[in-house]
Amino acid sequence: MLGEIWRLIIITLSATLFGLIFNSPLIGAVFGILFYLIRHLKYIGQLNTWLSQSKTSNEPPEGSGVWGDIFNRIYLLQIRNKKQKATLAAALTRFQQAASAMPDAMIILREEGKIEWFNNAAKKLLGLKSPQDIEQHITNLVRVPVFKQLVNGNHNEGNDIEISSPADDSILLSMRIVPYGMGKAILIARDITLVHQLEQVRQDFVANISHELRTPITVLSGYMETLLENKTSHENQWHEPMLQMRAQTNRMHHIVKDLLLLTRLDNFTNEVIGQTVNIGDMIKSICEDARILGHGKNQHITIECDESIGILGKPDDLESALSNLVTNAVRYTPNEGNIDIKWFANEKGAHFRVKDSGMGIAEMDIPRLTERFFRVDEARSRESGGTGLGLAIVKHVLQRHNAYLEITSQLNKGSCFTIHFPPNRICDPHTTTLINSSNKSNSHTKV
Repeated sequence: MLGEIWRLIIITLSATLFGLIFNSPLIGAVFGILFYLIRHLKYIGQLNTWLSQSKTSNEPPEGSGVWGDIFNRIYLLQIRNKKQKATLAAALTRFQQAASAMPDAMIILREEGKIEWFNNAAKKLLGLKSPQDIEQHITNLVRVPVFKQLVNGNHNEGNDIEISSPADDSILLSMRIVPYGMGKAILIARDITLVHQLEQVRQDFVANISHELRTPITVLSGYMETLLENKTSHENQWHEPMLQMRAQTNRMHHIVKDLLLLTRLDNFTNEVIGQTVNIGDMIKSICEDARILGHGKNQHITIECDESIGILGKPDDLESALSNLVTNAVRYTPNEGNIDIKWFANEKGAHFRVKDSGMGIAEMDIPRLTERFFRVDEARSRESGGTGLGLAIVKHVLQRHNAYLEITSQLNKGSCFTIHFPPNRICDPHTTTLINSSNKSNSHTKV
C-alpha cells in the first residue's frame, strides 16, 4: 500500500512539473490525479469482468502495483476454494456411496419433514422412488399413524417403533429418527423380520416344551409323593435318593411354571392399565409366605407400608414381581440376617423396596441379573431352590406397568432392590380414583 501512495505522489509531481512548462501547475496536478483515478477504474473494470466469468480457473488479468497483488491473491483463493469444493464433493460422494451400500434404509429429512435424500435400501424397504419422492413429505408416503407420531414427536433415544413395510407387508421394520444439524434429522429403518421370526420361534419353543414337560413332571411328582408316603417300599438305602428325586422334580416344576409365565408376558408386551391393586394387603400376604420359607433361619423381617397407596395394574403379575424380590431376599440372607421391606410414595411415584443384609452382588454382575437363568453363584442358587428366572419375570412385569427396577449392592454388605412406579399409576386402593402422591398422607403402618 505504501508503494501505491508513492506512485500517486510521483504521478502528481510529474504532472505538476509538466504543467509548469505551460505556466499551469494546478491544471497539471489535476490531470495527474485524473490519470491515476482512470487507471484504478480500468483495473476495477477488469476485476469485475474476470469475476463475472463462469470459469474461475481463467488466468487473472495483468496488473501492476497493488492491483497485481489483488489479482494474484483472488486467483489463489479461487484455486484453494476449488480444491476444497472438490474435496467436499469427493467426501459427499463417498458418504452417499457408503450410505447407499448400507442394508438399513437412511432418509435425510428437513425440518418440515420433507425428504432431502435417501439411499437404495429406502427404495426397497419403504418403496421410495427417485427423483419423484424428493421434496415430498415423508408422512405422505408412509401413512401409518404411529409413524406420523414419531415424525412429529420428540426424537428421543429409545423411541423406536415397529411397523410393516409399506412396500411389502411381510417385512417388519424397526424405525427411529435421529436429529442432527439445524433442524434436520436422519430416519433409519431396519429390517427386523428375521429377528422377529427367531424370537417367535424361541417363544413358541419355550411354550411348547414347557407344556410338554408339565405332564410328565406332574406324574413323576405324584409317584414320588406316593412312594415316600409308603415307608415299607423304600427302607434304608432308597430313602435319601428318593428325597433328592422329589426335590429335583419340584425344582423342574417351578422352572416350567416360571417359563410358562414368561411366555405369557412375552406374548403381551403392551402396557396394561388393569384394575386397582391393594399393595398393602398384597405385601402382608407375601411376607407371611416369606416367614414360612425362611423358617428356621431366624431372620428379622421389618415391614413399613403405606396402606393408602394403591396401584393400577394386574394383580397376579404384580404379586409375582413383588414376591420374587422378597423370596430372593429370604433365600440369600443368612441366619439372623435383616430384611427391610418398605412401600411408600413421593412426588416421583410409588416405590417398593426390599433391602437385605445378604451376601451381596458384584458390581459387574448387576446389569445381567435380569437375564434368564443368570446366576451369580450357581451352586448356591440351586441349593436355595432358585430357578434363575425370578428377576427376568420382574423385569417383564414392570415393563408392562411402565415401571422399572433399580438394583444397588455391595459384596458381603447386602443388596437393595427397588421398584419404581410412575405417579400416573398411583390410586386409592379402595377406589378407582387416581390420587396425587405429593398430597397423600405420610402416615405409615408397620406390620
